[in-house]
Amino acid sequence: MIPIYGAPEGVDALVLVRRLGEHGGPVLHITRDDTRLAALAEEIAFFGPEIEVISFPAWDCLPYDRVSPNGALVAERISALSRLQAEPGKKRIILTTVNAALQKVGPRSALAGAGLSLAKGESVSLPDVAAFLEADGYRRTGIVMDAGEFSLRGGILDVFPAGASQPVRIDMFGDEIESLRHFNPETQRSGEPLPRLDFHPASELPLDTASTARFRTNWRELFGAKAVEEPLYVSISEGRRHPGAEHYLPLFTESMETIFDYVPNASISLDHQAEAAIEARLELIADHYAERRLPPRAGEPVYRPIPPGMLYLDRQGWDAALAKGPCFSFSPFTKPEGAAQGVEIGGRPAPILTGQSIAAFETFGELKGKWASSGRTIILAAWSFGSRERLTLMLKEHGISPARPIASADEARALPPGTIALAVLPLERGFLTDRLAVVAEQDLLGSRIARPPKRKKRADQFIADATEIEAGDLVVHQDHGIGRYEGLETVTVTGAAHDCLKLIYDGGDKLFLPVENIDLLSRFGQEGDGVALDKLGGASWQARKAKAKNRIQDMAAGLIRLAAERQMREAPLLAADDGAFAEFCARFPYTETEDQAKAIADVIEDFAAGRPMDRLICGDVGFGKTEVALRAAFVAAMAGTQVAVVVPTTLLARQHFRVFSARFAGLPVKVAQLSRLVTAKEAAQVKAGLADGSVSIVVGTHAIMAQGISFSDLSLLIVDEEQHFGVKHKERLKELKADVHVLTLTATPIPRTLQLALTGVRDLSLITTPPVDRLAVRTFIMPFDSLVIKEAIAREKFRGGQIFCVVPRIEDLDPMAARLREIVPDIRTVMAHGRLAPTELERVMTEFGEGKYDVLLATNIVESGLDMPAVNTLIIYRADMFGLAGLYQLRGRVGRGKQRGYAYLTWPPHHRLSAASEKRLEVMNTLDTLGAGFTLASHDLDLRGAGNLLGNEQSGHIREVGIELYQQMLEDAVNDLRAQNQQAQKVERDWTPNINLGLPVLIPEAYVADLPVRLGLYRRISALASDAESEALAAELVDRFGAIPEEVENLLSVVALKRACREANVDKLDAGPKGMVVSFRKNDFANPAGLIKWIGTKGGLVKLRPDQKLSLVRDMDVAARMAFARDLLGNLASIAKQAA
Repeated sequence: MIPIYGAPEGVDALVLVRRLGEHGGPVLHITRDDTRLAALAEEIAFFGPEIEVISFPAWDCLPYDRVSPNGALVAERISALSRLQAEPGKKRIILTTVNAALQKVGPRSALAGAGLSLAKGESVSLPDVAAFLEADGYRRTGIVMDAGEFSLRGGILDVFPAGASQPVRIDMFGDEIESLRHFNPETQRSGEPLPRLDFHPASELPLDTASTARFRTNWRELFGAKAVEEPLYVSISEGRRHPGAEHYLPLFTESMETIFDYVPNASISLDHQAEAAIEARLELIADHYAERRLPPRAGEPVYRPIPPGMLYLDRQGWDAALAKGPCFSFSPFTKPEGAAQGVEIGGRPAPILTGQSIAAFETFGELKGKWASSGRTIILAAWSFGSRERLTLMLKEHGISPARPIASADEARALPPGTIALAVLPLERGFLTDRLAVVAEQDLLGSRIARPPKRKKRADQFIADATEIEAGDLVVHQDHGIGRYEGLETVTVTGAAHDCLKLIYDGGDKLFLPVENIDLLSRFGQEGDGVALDKLGGASWQARKAKAKNRIQDMAAGLIRLAAERQMREAPLLAADDGAFAEFCARFPYTETEDQAKAIADVIEDFAAGRPMDRLICGDVGFGKTEVALRAAFVAAMAGTQVAVVVPTTLLARQHFRVFSARFAGLPVKVAQLSRLVTAKEAAQVKAGLADGSVSIVVGTHAIMAQGISFSDLSLLIVDEEQHFGVKHKERLKELKADVHVLTLTATPIPRTLQLALTGVRDLSLITTPPVDRLAVRTFIMPFDSLVIKEAIAREKFRGGQIFCVVPRIEDLDPMAARLREIVPDIRTVMAHGRLAPTELERVMTEFGEGKYDVLLATNIVESGLDMPAVNTLIIYRADMFGLAGLYQLRGRVGRGKQRGYAYLTWPPHHRLSAASEKRLEVMNTLDTLGAGFTLASHDLDLRGAGNLLGNEQSGHIREVGIELYQQMLEDAVNDLRAQNQQAQKVERDWTPNINLGLPVLIPEAYVADLPVRLGLYRRISALASDAESEALAAELVDRFGAIPEEVENLLSVVALKRACREANVDKLDAGPKGMVVSFRKNDFANPAGLIKWIGTKGGLVKLRPDQKLSLVRDMDVAARMAFARDLLGNLASIAKQAA
């Protein structure tokens, strides 16, 4: 092992680039952890942009764990191994970690035969490809959205290859591949064609016949015949994957290898501190193996560990692997005098300039001159493109020039001497060499953390997500009321097949609703317990609907009046000083995401409108809503006005006070706190400061809303976590905010708030983009298991993190504390709850925040907005006793840093969950993606109902008409009132035409096999509003499912005919082999004279019957009916439009 001295972080990347040029083959570098691996990969890309870098990360689970590694991470590992196996001697840099290098992997021979290549023009069997994918770990789904999924629909195979950035659509013509194309998983539309596609397995665990047989034999030999009843053994034997089975990988393969075997001629190097990480990992493996061999506690499942040497290298094996080639270790320190071995390369950390920003820039300017005169290339490393733009502006303001943006070190070296090269390079610290001076952004401005934008799901798609109806759900038919949906059935009408939705009503009566009329149907939306079904043909439904409609119209009038009053009021014009605002923004330690930037721009625009702002910022937990509030507060406070920040809990008030105080430090803005954590004397001083204007920003709980508090010049009210305020506090807020700007922040808006936003009474800004280094929290929903909880705590403690353990009631704290002491005796636990004295609560939270305890055992007092990045594991006991929004908020408290968060939602093992609790936990399981807070609010609407928008009721009258119809009626009422002056344009929406052409109208199961997808398409088709929309959807269908069958063409045509029927007020159209009959709604037509005149031009072909129906007598085959109907309805619609 040869030490390389004088190589701080950043310099090691330069050395690796240089080493690759000197060495004839690949370079393998082993970092201490995944964080250093990711940073080093970016540094190498900057210093050697032409170099191929392969990253091979470790599993994100403990040795001998019960959970499987993350699928995306496994895909990255397999992709790396596949590339190395294909070209083992190629010159490139391979980055891995101590944990990954110590763990054995499957042999190269097995990997060579596990892939699959497909090319355009090849002949393949799609069912065989699907079977191959399943054996390779891919999951079969209805719609492909994530890596490792595939979907087979007739002659189209969608697959998201492991390790790929986009899924691929394979379109067949017979047995031949007609095309291979990438497609967008959000829109499902395909793009450019590909010549070929290479698949890698989606799992490191092979489940083909031979591997499964090998596992069964090895398992029985290792653990004995009695172990064959274990769930893991049974699952694998039946061809099913089992959580944690990857930890038994050696039982599936003939042999095991290591990353060193994949690069046999590599030059090997180790990170600074890698040796300490190796010792810690080997010790952890030994400890966990010994722990697993102990007899299980009573009632807990058995774990059968394989010997460590089967899956991991021991110390001897590690040393032997390093001895195979030249091996180096990096050190940031100077070479000691008299050291016999080692190379000194002269790198050292750059000076830290942080302090007052003006002094820091002055010092940087002086150093720049010295570095330039010594011939060094000067690079200023920004975290992101946004940071680079701000730094450019700040350099100009301080008179430091010239500066040029660059993309690589080569570009920097090509600049004229003395020019500052502005790079996007996320270095923790800068460094100096004899040829380079690299200053990191935080050397100049202070500690910063990279969060560049990530490819995001478009915010408007969160609003547009369609609601699914499932068999057994309560639904509401506009004409017949509440029924139960039983599924799709194909009914034959006049000899033609027709898909219908089967609905059951009171007394078992059945109604078959044609799919093209699905727009008459909406979800009831609440739990069905105790809801009576309506009787077909009964009068009760129409009476209830009319009563609800009257109430909703009154409510809509109130909403419009509320919005109009705000529009009439004036509010102070607030504008930001560009230079000062840019300086304040530069203190933000992250990069704004696209959604965040838009939300900030929305607020600035609202300030300039001269009317009171009422904006709701809905952003998922930890997505940067507070920064929007900080910048809004800056604009208001620097304009000489006051800002009130209202939060629901004292803990959140304490946190926000610290954040606001830190960001406004050095500015002429006084920030104060008002909550029960401050003394009576301090509170009196704050109140006096608010009255005389000396306090610019006050942060506090509902104490701010007390009657005795007055403001000198309040212009902005910021309400955080609005859903936690009670009705009385909200009414007091309304009094406060008559003529001030209001900014509301929430991750899970209460349903009433959400509906206000969606009906246009409040403005809504969505922040749905997660930080780039944020990983979705892995959620486990299960009965309480001591061993699993022990592992969860051990995993978090090993990562250097902390744990929240939350119980529903104060009386549950002591029993849970005793249980934790029994499971993990050496853990440091502290308790917190709402009845603690303010000083004691402050002490507990401060000491926990300082890392003096491992576990905070608390009630849901930790739910609101607390930001503790070190807390990455959450254990909730009696999760069934928490509400949906509460569970989501609690889960949002973990995983706020760069580490993955884990959440365990548990209940007593023998406790039977209620249907409502089970539903809530199921929803939590589905909302496992980042940015799901807005979707949660929709689920919350379903579970609780939206309530009266203006009053205090939360359940409301939704139970009478169902949530979807309620929202539709409200939206219609609001729109009608807004369009009072254009009554002629008003169109009734609560009816739909009936069309019977005797043609098959359905989406065949052979065309779209997945039932939820088929239902979703029916709903989308029924909502088509124009021919252009119809053509666009038809193109999408061809793209996703292949050529459109005749039945689907008929469906699209019938929906187009329905649009024409509405325009002509046609209630019903019946067609057969001898002609067709048209019935007008309420026997009314907008232009009777025009109709009579048109009939006279038809030479007796069209007649108006005594019953006011039109008849067209003519022999028509099936194909002609559609054309005649289109022509007839087109003429009628045109005539109707000519009415005066």
